[in-house]
Amino acid sequence: MSVAPDIDAVLAYLTDLQRRICTALESADGTACFGNDIWERAEGGGGNSRVLREGAVFEQAGVGFSDVRGATLPPSATAHRPELVGAPWRALGLSLVVHPRNPYMPTAHANVRYFAAHPKGAERVWWFGGGFDLTPFYPFDEDVLHWHRTARAACAPFGAKLYPRFKRWCDEYFFLKHRNEARGVGGLFFDDFRDGGFERGFGLMHAVGDGFLDAYLPIVERRKDTPYGEREREFQLYRRGRYVEFNLVWDRGTLFGLQSGGRTESILMSMPPRVRWEVGYTPEPGSPEAGLADYLRARDWLDETEGEGDPNKNPASQG
Repeated sequence: MSVAPDIDAVLAYLTDLQRRICTALESADGTACFGNDIWERAEGGGGNSRVLREGAVFEQAGVGFSDVRGATLPPSATAHRPELVGAPWRALGLSLVVHPRNPYMPTAHANVRYFAAHPKGAERVWWFGGGFDLTPFYPFDEDVLHWHRTARAACAPFGAKLYPRFKRWCDEYFFLKHRNEARGVGGLFFDDFRDGGFERGFGLMHAVGDGFLDAYLPIVERRKDTPYGEREREFQLYRRGRYVEFNLVWDRGTLFGLQSGGRTESILMSMPPRVRWEVGYTPEPGSPEAGLADYLRARDWLDETEGEGDPNKNPASQG
């Protein structure tokens, strides 16, 4: 007998996850605290967009919770699900982006969400989605391997096939087609997940949501005190431009939020606080900056590099 969806349990988990992640990031930063920006949506629901600014470790971090509903789904949500056109809906989720100050620390993103819709004359449908992905500027193999090992461990209780499936989905989703490059080194991405019923999907949401801190905080501790100069800072700001490009051009979550009349400040909370563009920039051959390109493609990190070579290797060692 299948278990009916328990939206109250999802709501309680997501609000607690927001609290726990904000507390952990504040502790890792050591100086700055998250503010609360509680908002309501005219069509129904609301949320709390929590932002940490100008910290010692994090230049900006946003952790947003939302519980919103509407009478009709926007086009971005029905493009691949035409049977849901015109259906009333409810979406609960937590989304976060961390923009570190030190260029040797990677930007990190995570999202977990639950979605339900009730098409006219049909049964209510629901699903889970989420994942986390890493966007380094000066990558370290040790960090990439740790990130993917944690992702694999989060998926393991739900079957050995999920990590390869969600890893591949992440590589395909977080890809800038107009640049022909990945946004970063990947991680996990899944959507429309209801395999095995509500309890299994909710369990997967727990594992991925809880796994973010396990994946990211050890990298923060390893890299936050790495010395850097103006060259690294300028490259970080340039590469942040790619993050902006992806979010504004390709990200379905951004489109869904804007098309559904969402709160613009909360939707665009993921944007970096400082960024720059440079027309026709080409890194010097053999430079640490040029070394990033080898990481911005789909790679089977655990099969390819686990147990091989020096896990501390990074492009900075090239020159």
